Amino acid sequence: MSVWKHYIDSASNLQQRSGLTSGLLYIEYGYCAALLDTDKAAAKPYVKQFREHVETLKTTLPKGHYDMYMSAVLVFELRLHESFHPVKGLSLARDAVKKAPNDPLTLTYCATALFYAPAPFGSKSEALELYLRAEKLFKDPKWYHCWWRPMALMYIAQCYEKQGNIAEALRRTNALLNEYPDYSYLRDTYLPHLNAINK
Repeated sequence: MSVWKHYIDSASNLQQRSGLTSGLLYIEYGYCAALLDTDKAAAKPYVKQFREHVETLKTTLPKGHYDMYMSAVLVFELRLHESFHPVKGLSLARDAVKKAPNDPLTLTYCATALFYAPAPFGSKSEALELYLRAEKLFKDPKWYHCWWRPMALMYIAQCYEKQGNIAEALRRTNALLNEYPDYSYLRDTYLPHLNAINK
């Protein structure tokens, strides 16, 4: 996290002078999400900065990405108790997919929003459909090394688990670990969980 923070702080200072790029948002999104899990007070200024950067780049972002990132802003602010727009956040996630239906990032983001949404607003089966569409698109060499790819593949396994298909969840988890043996959450937490419920 310290390396991630240093990169974002350095990039933000540099880009304030030379102009923002969408690449920084991609990193800020992941950092804010991770930091909110460990230190909400420290996350607060980064969420504020993320919102400012999203708004600044609104007209220059790839199609669907403004809606995707603004949805994330609303989720982050909800977690900080600074906004209360869970339905609007999910609506923006769906809008992102409508605008960019062949973009694996919008598909993965919306699928994740649906995965965590309360039952009246989303479903694991709908999330799985979007993740599987993203999985196919992530095979393109330009996306293959994107860090969202292993995340999407992990969530596919979790969707199968939620559906009661433990065998498929195990198959996919083991395949992902063969490709990413240092994926510590999968190796140390999720795979033991699946093995325990598969007994």
